[in-house]
Amino acid sequence: MKVKYELIKKDEKARYGILHTNHGSYETPMFMPVGTLATVKTMSFDEIKETKAGVILSNTYHLHLRPGEDLIAKAGGLHSFMNWDGPILTDSGGFQVFSLARPKDISEDGVKFKSHLDGRNLFLTPEKSIEIQNKLDSDIAMVLDECPPYPATYDYMKNSIERTFRWAKRCLEAHKNENQSLFGIVQGGEFAELRKISAEYTTSLPFDGFAVGGVSVGEGQNTKIKMVELATPYLPEDKVRYLMGVGEPIDMLESIERGIDIFDCVLSTRIARHGNFFTRKGRVSIKNARFKEDFTALEENCDCYACKHHTKAYIRHLLVANEMYGMRLLSIHNTRFLIKMMEEVREAIKNNNFKDYKNNFIKNYKKSII
Repeated sequence: MKVKYELIKKDEKARYGILHTNHGSYETPMFMPVGTLATVKTMSFDEIKETKAGVILSNTYHLHLRPGEDLIAKAGGLHSFMNWDGPILTDSGGFQVFSLARPKDISEDGVKFKSHLDGRNLFLTPEKSIEIQNKLDSDIAMVLDECPPYPATYDYMKNSIERTFRWAKRCLEAHKNENQSLFGIVQGGEFAELRKISAEYTTSLPFDGFAVGGVSVGEGQNTKIKMVELATPYLPEDKVRYLMGVGEPIDMLESIERGIDIFDCVLSTRIARHGNFFTRKGRVSIKNARFKEDFTALEENCDCYACKHHTKAYIRHLLVANEMYGMRLLSIHNTRFLIKMMEEVREAIKNNNFKDYKNNFIKNYKKSII
């Protein structure tokens, strides 16, 4: 079946709902861990399940390069290849491609770029991106869009959203997997008129859900939230709304307040590999000397495996010694932290006190590492 979104409750613009997929139904708002190469870095799938994750992401571009979509198809698709029985969303590869391509390499047909692995010339079209994702057989596929850098001029962005719309139509025509949903992507940068036009373009097509793209590409927090605010009023109430590449707690809360349902980001595992972890007071570096003899959990009242079984002193020792187990424990904690925050958000929306929850969280949370 195609994914379906069931809107159950609103608290002003914040939404509580259920996303129904071929691999289960999951409450939203939701944070989705990123498994770029068919694995969430350092974590086993049992550990991911213990964090109560629902949908996880994999990356079309990276899986196309290795091991290749044909091999994954032979294995029975991405779920069988990974041995993951939950839902999977595959992004189109557009973000990775556009970070490797130059403006002159983008044409109406597609994008020319060089492989980051061996430098060979590659060419990605909307049809090719969809073909790869059809073979991966994820629950949700994304259209190929142009993801312009920040800042971009009005004229560049106007041409870009028009091309993205034409590519979106080509993606729909190329999409052949009847069990796989396809999401459209709204672009437009920081320009109110272009966000509106892009949203109206995209929602005129029969997509199963809609994403707000073009964020986390170098802009500041205020601009990021502005981009969300400019797009969401034009998205349909009965389709899920996905903000791509955002996983900072405050950004997520601000976006939920503006009507976003689901998020993804590599942040939870990336900062863990550098020895940082989330707390209610902000990000903390476990390598700080003050934790050398601290025999308490990473965070009081956290129910993750790391907090239930190990102390700051032990995890600090592992990170200082560059032991992978320490990075794994912090990845578990960080992923569970964001998912638990989403659980609390859902309860707050149900009880009509989301704004109080958001304001109290932000009051205590510091964005800089402490």
